[in-house]
Amino acid sequence: MNRIDQTFAKLKSISKAALLPFLTIGDPNLATSVKIIHELEAAGADIIELGVPYSDPLADGPVIQESSQRALLNKITIMDCIQVAKTCREEGSQLPFILFTYYNPVLQVGLEKFFKIISENEISGLIIPDLPVEENGEVLALAQQHNIHLIPLVAPTSNDRIAKIVNSASGFIYCVSSLGVTGTRAQFHTGINEFIELVKRSSYLPVVVGFGISNSEQVARFSQICDGVVVGSALVRKISECIPQLQSTNEAEQKAGLLQIREFVRELNSY
Repeated sequence: MNRIDQTFAKLKSISKAALLPFLTIGDPNLATSVKIIHELEAAGADIIELGVPYSDPLADGPVIQESSQRALLNKITIMDCIQVAKTCREEGSQLPFILFTYYNPVLQVGLEKFFKIISENEISGLIIPDLPVEENGEVLALAQQHNIHLIPLVAPTSNDRIAKIVNSASGFIYCVSSLGVTGTRAQFHTGINEFIELVKRSSYLPVVVGFGISNSEQVARFSQICDGVVVGSALVRKISECIPQLQSTNEAEQKAGLLQIREFVRELNSY
């Protein structure tokens, strides 16, 4: 069974929503990304989104765009991000990994080669925000062949389009809580609860919400009505604040920075 399915089944048995942190791989460097992933797991994360840095991230707000730019200065590629997943597995990580990438890096690798590699490296899911459902046929077929979940983003739209999107989904449905790009928010669009309920009625899959969720109160709120909650920009900002410590040559300073990240995620999960 896919690790994502196992995780949601286990959490459902104890009536708990999943916490899905997102980080940009390579920010501030690859070795630190590996350490951060281990900290997220220690803090109680259930599934981790590995963000592939990209020069034109249309779905991402300024915080994640800036982290992508820092990673791109390090010449981080999609293959580097996959290698981070492999290294974490070799070091004992058990959590499901989801690769969050735009379509162009996938095409640059080649579809068949790409799916073979991510399958071999135990990546469980894939989110491609700029691949519309009308054009995902080849990717979907390869994902199914390799037992990798192709997870759609669903924003408020017509009932017919929501049905079309969720009908080809697997793993879970990722509901966009706020109109526009990613980024922390104090308020979410009106009708968010009704939108989530509509999506839940349209699919048997778990429903996860993301875009803008940044603190434990918001995690607690959405955990009451969803099967999982994604925290992206708020975590990426916390990592950026800790970069001076993470890049210090002093081991104690590095550990202090990593501990701040762990405690931030533990607090998110404290509801």
